[in-house]
Amino acid sequence: MDLVKENVLRRRMVEEQIRRRGIRDERVLSAMEEVPRHLFVPKEIRHLAYADEPLPIGEGQTISQPYIVAEMTAALRLSGTEKVLEVGTGSGYQTAILARLCRELVTIERLASLSSGARRLLATMEIGNVTFLVGDGSLGSPGQAPFDRILSAAAAPSVPAPWISQLSQGGIIVLPLGGRYEQELSRVTLVGDRAETEFLGGCRFVPLVGIHGFNR
Repeated sequence: MDLVKENVLRRRMVEEQIRRRGIRDERVLSAMEEVPRHLFVPKEIRHLAYADEPLPIGEGQTISQPYIVAEMTAALRLSGTEKVLEVGTGSGYQTAILARLCRELVTIERLASLSSGARRLLATMEIGNVTFLVGDGSLGSPGQAPFDRILSAAAAPSVPAPWISQLSQGGIIVLPLGGRYEQELSRVTLVGDRAETEFLGGCRFVPLVGIHGFNR
């Protein structure tokens, strides 16, 4: 993609699809203006990279709609000091956004091919605060815990218990909750010994596959 055209499309995406829909976190908006989304989709559909829709990335997985990426990231309320767990690396687009906004990021993906591709791409972008793991994301990453924030790019029927146990006090989990095909984007905050849930709106994500997710 032509660099000038790509820059124009990226700025237009942020202005028309994200800012105008109410996302006001300037750090999130800046990160999405900086990350070249077209690099995270297959070459044959790069002309659609800045469209207002999710796109296939192979292995039956998708890269989320730009607005959803922004909404979920903003819902984490990141200040830049947090240690974050991302469940579902995918092509690495959300990973690259998060890495710009937190102190340390651990990202886990069950599909080794997607994880290795994302790792290579972020290395070319000189993003160095990310640890890549391959495994069952529904188990979290106990060896890396505790986390201040957890973001899931896959839908769960309920909040996985390991995520709650690996969350620091006052920490936030943002994830889609519901069935296989329709969910509610949710923000879960750990307050004392209670997990308080806010529902942010309807959404559709691929299912979380794992012990604390859906069966294949």
